[in-house]
Amino acid sequence: MSQIPVVVLASGGLDSTVTAAMAKAAGYALHLLTIDYGQRHQFEIDCAKNIATWLGVHDHKILQLDLRIFGGSALTDQIPVPTDRAAHERGQKIPVTYVPARNTIFLSLALAYAEVLNARKIFFGANILDYSGYPDCRPEFIRAFMEVAKQGTCSGQEGHPIEVEAPLLFMTKREIIQKGQELHVPFHLTSSCYQPGPDNRPCGHCDSCLIRQEGFQGAQIPDPAQMSAD
Repeated sequence: MSQIPVVVLASGGLDSTVTAAMAKAAGYALHLLTIDYGQRHQFEIDCAKNIATWLGVHDHKILQLDLRIFGGSALTDQIPVPTDRAAHERGQKIPVTYVPARNTIFLSLALAYAEVLNARKIFFGANILDYSGYPDCRPEFIRAFMEVAKQGTCSGQEGHPIEVEAPLLFMTKREIIQKGQELHVPFHLTSSCYQPGPDNRPCGHCDSCLIRQEGFQGAQIPDPAQMSAD
């Protein structure tokens, strides 16, 4: 299986890194795709580069696509990032950190890359349990996108549809971290924070930081990224 190529959407975050490590453990040849979309947390691009080196990937492409031209999100516009929200608050409605149609855009780019590579799978770190209410992290969305991929690509029409694999979809953050620990994922290389401070230290207050903290606490292991920030 080592010669079978797959595309992995790699943000530099915890979930995408564990997803990539799972794909590697399955024996696939990894082709990472990282999107530099003008996000507030640009530090994650550097994290993705370091993670690609650790994984020993076949290729790592970084594609620039400035979504700040549209704005509409706290990650791409001058909108404050929510902080110190309790778990019940995070699940009430779609937060302002949602980037309009981001995963649709990202998966479309990954689909184009996969078709060029004759890859049959795209690995995607979406998660529905410990997430902030994003509509493009749901199984319904993934199933719908695979139908688009089947109908809208040459490979799909020739009977070789490209599948989207989301192995973390129904895992809790604790379970994701435990899986990463099993695969020796270097958590210290990953970044989850939406608004890193000086020296790219995690703020510890945005939704993503809080979800990460809760996950490491549940797994009963220290977060090396947080430790290096202290």
